[in-house]
Amino acid sequence: MNRTDSKIDGFLRKTKKWREEFQKLRMVCLECELTEELKWGKPCYTYQKSNIVLIHGFKEYCALLFMKGSLLKDAKGILVQQTENVQAARQIRFTNVREIVEMEPVLKAYIKEAIEVEKAGLEVDYKKTSEFVIPEEFQNRLDESPALKTAFAALTPGRQRGYILYFSAAKQSKTREARVEKCVQQIFE
Repeated sequence: MNRTDSKIDGFLRKTKKWREEFQKLRMVCLECELTEELKWGKPCYTYQKSNIVLIHGFKEYCALLFMKGSLLKDAKGILVQQTENVQAARQIRFTNVREIVEMEPVLKAYIKEAIEVEKAGLEVDYKKTSEFVIPEEFQNRLDESPALKTAFAALTPGRQRGYILYFSAAKQSKTREARVEKCVQQIFE
């Protein structure tokens, strides 16, 4: 079975920033006998159709993202939680190829551990939607409008979480209010 995906070749050809780093991370993942696919527009590496790691780049760094990174032991203390709201995924960040080369044995060990987590059927214990803090600006709107409160309660927990996280991500109250206003009609629909 071919474990490479020609779409990744196309992705790498188009990539300007981090190309060399992505190519090295790709080799590390393939050497761990993972299968590559292009998912969410990024190289994703799977074990028996389960997502294990994703390669992605940002302005300041590129990263190897472990889908269930929160379940890894992280013996070297190198896994990074992207934001406080990310529950499962963890990254290992790089700014150049040399760092990847130096860490290759450690990366392979972490990937092997991630495969073992998948084989064991371990699942991340996600926070319930009710455990997220609803921003004051949105809570005020819910308190003012019973119809909005009912419509929001009728959404799936995932959609509720999505809105709460979207509203909460804004630093300024004015921006949170604007986001709430923009989404009220969508919540009703």
